[in-house]
Amino acid sequence: MNWVNTAIERVLAEMQRSSDTHLFQIPMPTQLEGIQIYLKDESTHPTGSLKHRLARSLFLYALCNGDVAEGTTIVEASSGSTAISEAYFASLLGLPFIAVMPNSTSAHKQAQIEFYGGQCHLVKGCDIYAEAQRLARELNGHYIDQFTNAERATDWRGNNNIAESIFHQMQREPSPEPSWIVVSAGTGGTSATIGRYLNYKGLSTQLCVADPTHSVFYEYYEKRDRTLSCEEPSAIEGIGRPRVEPSFIPSVIHRMIKVPDAAAFATIHHLERILGIRAGGSSGTNLFAAYQLAVELKEQGKTGSIVTMLCDRGDRYSDSYYNTDWLEAAGYKSEMDAVDQGLVRFYKDGVWDF
Repeated sequence: MNWVNTAIERVLAEMQRSSDTHLFQIPMPTQLEGIQIYLKDESTHPTGSLKHRLARSLFLYALCNGDVAEGTTIVEASSGSTAISEAYFASLLGLPFIAVMPNSTSAHKQAQIEFYGGQCHLVKGCDIYAEAQRLARELNGHYIDQFTNAERATDWRGNNNIAESIFHQMQREPSPEPSWIVVSAGTGGTSATIGRYLNYKGLSTQLCVADPTHSVFYEYYEKRDRTLSCEEPSAIEGIGRPRVEPSFIPSVIHRMIKVPDAAAFATIHHLERILGIRAGGSSGTNLFAAYQLAVELKEQGKTGSIVTMLCDRGDRYSDSYYNTDWLEAAGYKSEMDAVDQGLVRFYKDGVWDF
């Protein structure tokens, strides 16, 4: 028990050391005057992504449940960013860590996991879950299971969760209570936390989840069929799932928007032009949906604010999303060019013609 107490204290001390993440305001076309979009930069966490919050919560949850003791091997199924953050916390506690990932996971992400002392166990296809469970049983370890535990590990009532952070940072803005918060879903944990917080606080802010191509979340939101599946994995690492994850809670979501992969990729290149920041594909998915909502607010004669997420930085995707050869080989380049032209028109005259 002494080891567990010490481990919990180390994780809490890490949380105390970590300052809050920045909230950037996106420049908007003059035709959308009175509407602000903010980008919460979760890449400034020690492990460089939104998943740092989740990994911290998952480790505290496992420790407090008695699932992890000194020497326990931690096993996770992940497409990369969660595993990076979990490898960091495993290293902090001196625990072995194995990330079970699709073999398409970027080399940069694999290198970061190994930097923190973790091992990468690559598998073909989407069935990373069963392999993670098998490894955990074989090693007498603990399968930390982000896809089941994300929605329950984070305190949605507050305790410096991402929703509480957003509303604290928005207090002095022209529209401190956002019209919309836009997130994308990988586990569903972030959307569950934010949606529950909005209900708990009685806020009028609505929650929109942006979903990429080859993800079942949008269709599940419409049909509520948990048997839905998709054989092809999402090209946007970290979000979109081939199955309905247990942590995805549709009842707290007000709207979903489907965003084509090419639109997400074009939007991150657009973001680099307007803000000088390279972001990952999930950030492009989020921002594209936020732009659509901003135009709809204007068409309704409303003003207000929209907050969305910069989930991780683009240096993790230098060999893919920011590589012209990769984009052309994957068949995205021509559609990206068309979306990019539309984004240029949007910034020129405020017209959304997608």
